[in-house]
Amino acid sequence: MRIEAIAIGTELLTTRRTDTNSVWLGERLAGLGLAFHRKTCVGDDPDDLKSVFAEALTRSELIICTGGLGPTFDDVTKELWAEHLGAELTEHPQVKADIVEFFARRGRTPPSTNFKQALVPVGAEALRNAVGSAPGIWWEPASHPGRTVVMLPGVPREMKHLWESAVEPRLKARGDQAVHTLRLVVGGVPESFLDERTASLRQRHGGLEWTILSALTQVELLARGRDPEALEAARRDFAAFLGTDLVCTGPENLEDTVLALLQARRQSLAVAESMPGGLICSRLAAIPGCSRVLRGGAVAYSAAAKRLLCEVDAGLLEAEGTVSEAVTLALARGLRSRLATDWALGVTGNAGPEADPEGKGAPVGTFFVAVCGPAGECAARYAFPTDRAGVQLRSVGWALDFLRRRILGT
Repeated sequence: MRIEAIAIGTELLTTRRTDTNSVWLGERLAGLGLAFHRKTCVGDDPDDLKSVFAEALTRSELIICTGGLGPTFDDVTKELWAEHLGAELTEHPQVKADIVEFFARRGRTPPSTNFKQALVPVGAEALRNAVGSAPGIWWEPASHPGRTVVMLPGVPREMKHLWESAVEPRLKARGDQAVHTLRLVVGGVPESFLDERTASLRQRHGGLEWTILSALTQVELLARGRDPEALEAARRDFAAFLGTDLVCTGPENLEDTVLALLQARRQSLAVAESMPGGLICSRLAAIPGCSRVLRGGAVAYSAAAKRLLCEVDAGLLEAEGTVSEAVTLALARGLRSRLATDWALGVTGNAGPEADPEGKGAPVGTFFVAVCGPAGECAARYAFPTDRAGVQLRSVGWALDFLRRRILGT
């Protein structure tokens, strides 16, 4: 089944907002053995939307739209789909009642503009929204047999709720999930090296469709095929070949694996960050159950903060600079002592754009990672001369992988 996503909203094109909905939907589809064949991001211009809708109907059997279902003048997804498919919009009594109740629970009366959200194309089915005011739409238009249009709110919380409660069960009931996905997350290995190293193994499993995806924090190998046994055979071979470079298989990521390793050992963690600015703790804290492992963290950005929060010696800072192996070890050591944890991770670096005045001239893109744990201390230096955000994100991935390997004793 050919599936495509259409992310709707001018804000996705002109501001710092990004389309995270289709990424989440892609992960959910993978769990069903399905995948997007195309993703499009389009603004609220009616002519652009009509063109994208018309094209989608010619090539895709399932079209999933997110956004444009709100109460304001520029929310026109339903209206334009109805116009394109020649259907009238009629008020849905239950959806209107849901909107009234939604506002009543908050002690408010809905503005009249909200009731446009109760309009549903004739022939389409409203998907009731228990966490917002915009219903979803499931539409199998008679004018286009074999085509299904799904419209979901752009608000991620509402979109996820409707997908899980109303859309995913319908796709499961269809029983046409023919393609399965194997996901292998690899740490500490650049994309090009992984490509070269695994070429012969991928050829051995050439009956599968292979992709390498490189992010700033990890690399993924994806294999897709119709035979689950072939995917399982590939998983076994790749797990044996990659060894400790293999972080995990399935839907999890590097941070999930680190927390799982520590939880299995009933060990605790503290994180002392300078250059990443709290990104490592943020990644860890996003995982449910992280409190069983993560005791706390410190964003010790300045030299003064390093002294006060992590008890780094002023003389060491003066001699070595704020971006150095010795200071990074001292950060981890100091916070581990203060929070009485089994492990501590420390990171310093210079993300640019200029040399750190307190870093003794550490080049832009340089960062140090240090780990203090039951077996002792160790540190590593990395250099990725790229933009500021890139350096910060890379430091998160390499630091977590460095910690993962130390936990495993490698």
